[in-house]
Amino acid sequence: MKKLMITTVALSALGIGAALAEGTVAPADVKFEDGAVAMSLTGVPGDPANAPDIIDKKGGNCVACHQISALPNLAFPGNIGPALDGVGSRWSEAELRGIVSNAKMTFEGSMMPSFYKTDGFIRPGDGFTGKEPAGPLEPLLTAQQVEDVVAYLMTLKD
Repeated sequence: MKKLMITTVALSALGIGAALAEGTVAPADVKFEDGAVAMSLTGVPGDPANAPDIIDKKGGNCVACHQISALPNLAFPGNIGPALDGVGSRWSEAELRGIVSNAKMTFEGSMMPSFYKTDGFIRPGDGFTGKEPAGPLEPLLTAQQVEDVVAYLMTLKD
């Protein structure tokens, strides 16, 4: 335990965040190839059971724009984006990871938020305060939440 703590402190002192020390790919280090992200962001398989809560509320709010027939109890599904039914048959895991991380890398001009991005914004703000952020921006979803959503989307087959 002491050795792990010393290693974490040393990595932090070198400017390598805790996320990298845990094997998580930092948002700025995600490698896109034709919009797809082949490598897991965490090295840990996603848990589809966690996804409905993320999709409904925790940073994702996917149902504000998408309908998902497999989750009929989610309130107020939108119709701005395509229905997610069968998405696991239409896209590969790598493509879905890329779309959830930063859809603009796949669909130029997409209105879909970049859920795993922390830089390159035009006018970031501090929540809804009208003020600029006080510190570094956090992604809308954590790397593991992205993996959980991707794992769930892969279950949505035709």
